[in-house]
Amino acid sequence: MHQTENMTARLKYVKRQSQFIIAVQLDLDTEGFTYQKWGNIQKCKRGDWLVRNGDDTYTIDQDTFARTYKPTGPGIFAKSSTVWVELAKAAGAIETKEGATRFNAGDYLVFNEPNAVDGYAVEKDKFEEMYELADNSYNHS
Repeated sequence: MHQTENMTARLKYVKRQSQFIIAVQLDLDTEGFTYQKWGNIQKCKRGDWLVRNGDDTYTIDQDTFARTYKPTGPGIFAKSSTVWVELAKAAGAIETKEGATRFNAGDYLVFNEPNAVDGYAVEKDKFEEMYELADNSYNHS
């Protein structure tokens, strides 16, 4: 669902130091659950993380969480990895590990890998509040 011709150049960003999440792992004998968010049905599996990010609640895949977040206190985590970001020129949807997320022109597509893998969409204002441009930010891929 991700169309690169509708995107701008991909830049590297880091989470602002003031940003953190509260999270608990769904470490129960369960098949998980589904929920409605971002214009689609999302899926949470056993081992995934239930996250409170400011005023937003959602889940994060357990492997992605393990690679990209570090604990800073009991139940408190900070994103520790760089992300690669494109500004959407047109509305669309992006497939995520949990489901699909709709986005509007001007929103950001955020990827946990430099080759546009493990992505999600974030509204422009929220993204700019949470992230800042990293040094040496341009990605040539």
